[in-house]
Amino acid sequence: MLSVWDCNRAAKLAEIKSTNDSVLAVGFSPRDSSCIVTSGKSHVHFWNWSGGAGVPGNGTLTRKQGVFGKYKKPKFIPCFVFLPDGDILTGDSEGNILTWGRSLSDSKTPGRGGAKETYGIVAQAHAHEGSIFALCLRRDGTVLSGGGRDRRLVQWGPGLAALQEAEIPEHFGAVRAIAEGPGSELLVGTTKNALLRGDLTQGFSPVIQGHTDELWGLCTHPFQNRFLTCGHDRQLCLWDGEGHALAWSIDLKETGLCADFHPSGAVVAVGLNTGRWLVLDTETREIVSDVTDGNEQLSVVRYSPDGLYLAIGSHDNMIYIYSVSSDGAKSSRFGRCVGHSSFITHLDWSKDGNFIMSNSGDYEILYWDVAGGCKLLRNRYESRDREWATYTCVLGFHVYGVWPDGSDGTDINSLCRSHNERVVAVADDFCKVHLFQYPCARAKAPSLVYGGHGSHVTSVRFTHDDSHLISLGGKDASIFQWRVLGAGGAGPAPATPSRTPSLSPASSLDV
Repeated sequence: MLSVWDCNRAAKLAEIKSTNDSVLAVGFSPRDSSCIVTSGKSHVHFWNWSGGAGVPGNGTLTRKQGVFGKYKKPKFIPCFVFLPDGDILTGDSEGNILTWGRSLSDSKTPGRGGAKETYGIVAQAHAHEGSIFALCLRRDGTVLSGGGRDRRLVQWGPGLAALQEAEIPEHFGAVRAIAEGPGSELLVGTTKNALLRGDLTQGFSPVIQGHTDELWGLCTHPFQNRFLTCGHDRQLCLWDGEGHALAWSIDLKETGLCADFHPSGAVVAVGLNTGRWLVLDTETREIVSDVTDGNEQLSVVRYSPDGLYLAIGSHDNMIYIYSVSSDGAKSSRFGRCVGHSSFITHLDWSKDGNFIMSNSGDYEILYWDVAGGCKLLRNRYESRDREWATYTCVLGFHVYGVWPDGSDGTDINSLCRSHNERVVAVADDFCKVHLFQYPCARAKAPSLVYGGHGSHVTSVRFTHDDSHLISLGGKDASIFQWRVLGAGGAGPAPATPSRTPSLSPASSLDV
């Protein structure tokens, strides 16, 4: 559908069925507001808009289809731009820029809208290998085009003569959007969720970098304001929380679903969707260990508080326990915790490093004596007052109050207790982050609720000093860094996260 609106009165002036295919771009001619152009899958349409004296519903839209004639009809036309002389340039999936020029129609066949100017193709230039995602008219009258497969940014002069070009580095992705900044500065948005600033001469540097697909793996550094993320885009990223910047990223080649820092901070364990888990040196980024347990995805990896053991929860219903060297680089199988009747979802170590509490997909809570040979503890009541080094299990004595009425058991994706054990943060399926007082052992406990994510929230973790909370989005592929107010302060009031301008997603990590 194509609709025209009066912005001041929030009134729809006209609406018409445009096409059955996807429409990817729409715009008014800057010279003539009665001329509207749309483009998308296999089409360019030129519309004549008559406003109906601004009366809602009285306006009319008449369409003329762009005819490609002797030129190859492209599969997609993602972008177009109006030139000062009235011509239109379109960028398409074949890598061509077509120039559409005005021509008077035959007055003998006026059609529904009377004798109107039409557009025909007057020139074609092959500009890029692969699709052209963006065109931008600069203040000096030149045009910029951004390529998909070749990642090139090209400046074109009159007659589509190439004047200058630059190539975007591969790790930033392909050009998806271009805008002018002050002076010669350009802003470039890419297919890998990066926003770059620079120019064609000096090159480009990132303002924002981010993931491009669903995120699940998150862990915070044991003593620095750093955290690590991984997800379905197969990227493993280490972030600097103070600088709101990417420290480094590597391609895992497989989907990363969970991660945990060794207490020394020197290495990090990452669980993949194939049953493999890796241990990487956080400084050199080298893989120091590569092990496979089963052939199903791993949902949680967690070091014991003393760093001597590593527990790995798998979708094959097992928890694999490894003994770990003091530097975290080497590990050897210690045992297996066998007893869950569904896949492992969450687990935590006791403060003494001898016991594990675990949750599974069928809402079971089991307790394990790891030091005593990975034995299942039959008497669960004994574990009620045991102190836990972390609390990330969504089911348990201390957190049953976080569950809403009518929940089906999958509404809460992640949970994390603060290090000072005063509050617990919860990530739900409804785009919200909650904060409860800890322990939260009464039904329908009150919470502070925070919005911002555009999709289910997959994970939450406090930084080492509880100064910030990190939350991950699912389909919105975003990382939010929340400042925690009142963390560590005296008094009964719970700490509350508050998004501040310096920590909003738009200025820190990802959009």
